[in-house]
Amino acid sequence: MTGETFADRLRMAMEQQGKKQIDIIHDAALRGVKIGKSHISQYVSGKNVPRAEILHCLAQVLYVEEEWLRSGRQEKSRQGSGEPQEEKKESTGGRVMREFRKSNKLNNVLYDVRGPVVDEAARMEEAGTQILKLNIGNPAPFGFRTPDEVIYDMRRQLTECEGYSPANGLFSARKAIMQYAQLRQIPNVTMEDIYTGNGVSELINICMSALLDDGDEILIPSPDYPLWTACATLAGGTAVHYICDEQSDWYPDMADIRRKINDRTKAIVIINPNNPTGALYPREVLQQIVDIAREHQLIIFSDEIYDRLVMDGEEHVSIASLAPDLFCVTYSGLSKSHMIAGFRIGWMIMSGNKKMAKDYMEGIKMLSNMRLCSNVPAQSIVQTALGGHQSVRSYVVPGGRIREQRDYIYKALTDIPGISAVKPKAAFYIFPKIDVKKFGIVNDEQFALDLLRDKKILLIHGGGFNWKQPDHFRVVFLPRIEVLKESVEKMADFFSYYHQ
Repeated sequence: MTGETFADRLRMAMEQQGKKQIDIIHDAALRGVKIGKSHISQYVSGKNVPRAEILHCLAQVLYVEEEWLRSGRQEKSRQGSGEPQEEKKESTGGRVMREFRKSNKLNNVLYDVRGPVVDEAARMEEAGTQILKLNIGNPAPFGFRTPDEVIYDMRRQLTECEGYSPANGLFSARKAIMQYAQLRQIPNVTMEDIYTGNGVSELINICMSALLDDGDEILIPSPDYPLWTACATLAGGTAVHYICDEQSDWYPDMADIRRKINDRTKAIVIINPNNPTGALYPREVLQQIVDIAREHQLIIFSDEIYDRLVMDGEEHVSIASLAPDLFCVTYSGLSKSHMIAGFRIGWMIMSGNKKMAKDYMEGIKMLSNMRLCSNVPAQSIVQTALGGHQSVRSYVVPGGRIREQRDYIYKALTDIPGISAVKPKAAFYIFPKIDVKKFGIVNDEQFALDLLRDKKILLIHGGGFNWKQPDHFRVVFLPRIEVLKESVEKMADFFSYYHQ
């Protein structure tokens, strides 16, 4: 190419490898090299060129020769961008091997709960390193057991669960969920308004795919559970993040919500109780959200999977109970409340003004039919789980395991100089804040990688939850106190010397 510049070669290599700027930043971090978002933007735009060690790293992650990337004088690497790759010819016929790349729809999709930091932890484990995992809300590895009655009833019914169920779920499961909705005072719910799913995750994906067209917008909290943003993006919509205010117990900022509504806004998502902050929204906060949704005729999607993991004598209120005139979709399940995440059983309840969503509900039905049905053995125990003894209550009362672990982790983390936190009222997560000036932190993913490599502790940085500032991280406090104590002691030592 005549007059080819470093920026031209960099863009060419990125295009050939199917990598975006964020991919380069992630890949470099996994090699222990920090490249800022502003720096990579300057390299791509031609405003700046990298120093030698950054150039070397860029050549590695893009599989091109360093000298070609620097000056263009040498041929590109056989494994890199550009010319057909001789080593990729098929053994018969001599044709160049066809190469398949991921869809462009994935370019802006992130799910760092199982992302680059977790990948690095997996590599370390394969090399024999033991990792303290505080990154994912999976109760089973930490000794939380499924109630015996649930296991017993599933075994008894297995021979009756060999075939498909109706697409929206077994009658017994949906009947129990409908009665649960009645106890939650969710209005205007029939058996046909309830769908079971392979976890709430599958149902979120169905709902976003059925609703959003290119250019449509949906309000999602920041910080969020990142699956919401990922599913909205994959569906072709735009996730618009409204701020939850740490100074107000992580409640949604109503003024920010109002500022971000326009003619393209179709819905608002709330996560209550909240993951990752552990916040629980009181009735008056929920009423304000309902008022805004009513004014703009928005759908309300309410993720309430932690609705039974509430502490301090607080009450969980389903927002759908406050909005009989709006169309609401409420999600819950047994993964957390009954400690059976691996069974993959969740549900959604459509309620309120269904006339305004008649066509949309047909779309949900169509997509639900396409997956045939959710896990039938798991559906078979919904009635047992919802109708019997609720063992989770013993975990969240004073003296209960989750309550005690919450109290311990809150005090232990906030005793570390430079770390503060809002005490969670529900779920089993805490979202501490880092004094970034004290520690010089400008890249929270790099912080998480440094902690992992130094102290063998795995947690998720705030950016993994679509929090824009590099000043937070999430801790899962499911491990027993002795494990949390070991973790916090190592973190305290890390923060005593760490400076990015």
